[in-house]
Amino acid sequence: MSLTLVLGGARSGKSRHAEERIERLAPPWSYIATGAAYDGEMAARIALHRARRGTGWDTVDAPHELAGAVRALPAGRPALVDCLTLWLTNRMLAEADIEAESAALVEALAGRDGPTFVVSNETGLGIVPDNALARRFRDAQGRLNQMVAARADEVIFMVAGLPMKVK
Repeated sequence: MSLTLVLGGARSGKSRHAEERIERLAPPWSYIATGAAYDGEMAARIALHRARRGTGWDTVDAPHELAGAVRALPAGRPALVDCLTLWLTNRMLAEADIEAESAALVEALAGRDGPTFVVSNETGLGIVPDNALARRFRDAQGRLNQMVAARADEVIFMVAGLPMKVK
């Protein structure tokens, strides 16, 4: 098992970096997508990500059942989860038990038999949000990132397209 967390802000190069890293390994690769196309702009973002990935990728859509999708991956296959931030958003809007689901997800990631790359946004670097939901989200994202980072073998922080090794 090897778990790598790739963190950064919006448009920092997180996904591209994780894709480049995983493509150094032998295919096939699994891509677990957590985004859902709720509007045209998000549909375009998803299409861009899909078009960027070439052959060798198997895409699994998991906007809600992420821990189960991770557990269902073939043993030994390199996998990329993109991203925890969208998954957390989906689960918070569904009024899920975030603490329990986050713990189950971290256990599934840590228990994988195969290299796993996880992309997540670092949301704690900006201003304090002005509403309770946004503050709960920021706090939950920070806790989830800490949980994954604690179990990860490697943590990369992306800044302006440049990877900085944190762990």
